[in-house]
Amino acid sequence: MKLWISERDKIKEQAEEEMIILLHNWKGKLRRYRIYRRCLCVALALSCIALTAVTLYQIDSDIPSTIYVRADEEQSFELGVPAKAEIVSASEQGKSNIPQGAVTIDLSQPVTVKAGDLEQYQLQVKLFGFLPFKQVGIQVIEDQELIPVGVPIGIYVKTCGILVIGAGEFMSLDGEEYAPAKNILKTGDYIQKLNGEAVTDKDDFIARIEKCDGTEQTLTVERGGDVFDVKVTPMQDQSGAYKLGVWIRDSAQGVGTMTYIDSEGGFGALGHGINDIDTSTLMDTDDGTLYQTEIIAINKGTVGEPGQMTGMIVYSDDKILGDITENSNSGIFGECNDKAMSYATEEPLPIGFKQEIEKGPAQILCTVDGTTRYYDVEITELYLDNDHINRGIELTVTDPELLEITGGIVQGMSGAPIIQNGKFIGAVTHVLVQDSTRGYGIFIENMLEH
Repeated sequence: MKLWISERDKIKEQAEEEMIILLHNWKGKLRRYRIYRRCLCVALALSCIALTAVTLYQIDSDIPSTIYVRADEEQSFELGVPAKAEIVSASEQGKSNIPQGAVTIDLSQPVTVKAGDLEQYQLQVKLFGFLPFKQVGIQVIEDQELIPVGVPIGIYVKTCGILVIGAGEFMSLDGEEYAPAKNILKTGDYIQKLNGEAVTDKDDFIARIEKCDGTEQTLTVERGGDVFDVKVTPMQDQSGAYKLGVWIRDSAQGVGTMTYIDSEGGFGALGHGINDIDTSTLMDTDDGTLYQTEIIAINKGTVGEPGQMTGMIVYSDDKILGDITENSNSGIFGECNDKAMSYATEEPLPIGFKQEIEKGPAQILCTVDGTTRYYDVEITELYLDNDHINRGIELTVTDPELLEITGGIVQGMSGAPIIQNGKFIGAVTHVLVQDSTRGYGIFIENMLEH
């Protein structure tokens, strides 16, 4: 009897232990399930947030920050976005079919507007009709025609002051290394004056420092729009010359393409600004000159290596084409002389606004073999927002002859006019490094905003 009870107790204990183990395993599985469920919910939430962010970014990219329309002309545009907008007139009187005050339009449908005066309007965009999303300016301008040029040009610009590329150390007479300007001058600074006197060029600045006899120098510097004075004491290098230990530049030169000439003899070129090669910043230029140039060699673009047009520039007065008066993010601009006007052999074309551009066939005008002619391209994508000022048009070169000569888009082709449906719509700006057949362009209206 006692033996039977002992066996029964053992069985009971074993069963209880197994039950505890099963319960523990079940609790572990339940915890893992809860953790898995939480992770799944978090991943789902993050995916929804990411999808929403991508969708909103795409919608934002599809809505331009500014829409240009021509005066006295009925025009339609279609954005195709799930949003509604109120058109608010900025003027009290006008000869347009846009009602004064506010009117709601559906941006998922084609919109037709007509403005008789040079008026300004504003689109107050609401996503899905109720969520405030973006404000879009509608600018009514006079119709304009431009002469597409497409010829290579030599470019020479002077910086506004002396550009500081960098600061470093040098070996002095005592064998020690010194860096007088380190932590005082920064990359991207413009030295405008030395001891209160304007700095004319790099050689002048170096010569004046070398003759300073080691006395403290006062430099007037422009940095990010602020102008202030700093003091630096030059040191002698191993040759005995006084130096600050800075690398500087006072000019830049290169080859590009003239985009257009307007009715008043003004030109636009490049479609992007002239940036310093070392600092990658837009150069603050004082003045510049366009020169006649001749393309003497073309290196075809390959995967990972953009091609290049090499031009021969002769810096002589009889080769001057005009004066550069502005260097901006949307190109270089200035005034042509009579020699440059002789390049205006194409017929003037009306400008095409970004909402009028279509994906599909287009042409670019450029000079790669001594003859200025049109070549076929395909517009593959459009980016209407201001974040893509130099890359609003994505295109692919399809012309067999141009592909044979250049491999597609090459450096030096920046500024080549882009034409579609008889309208001047933009200019080539960049090439894709990994695929030289593809590149980007700027909308012509962005160039005209300069």
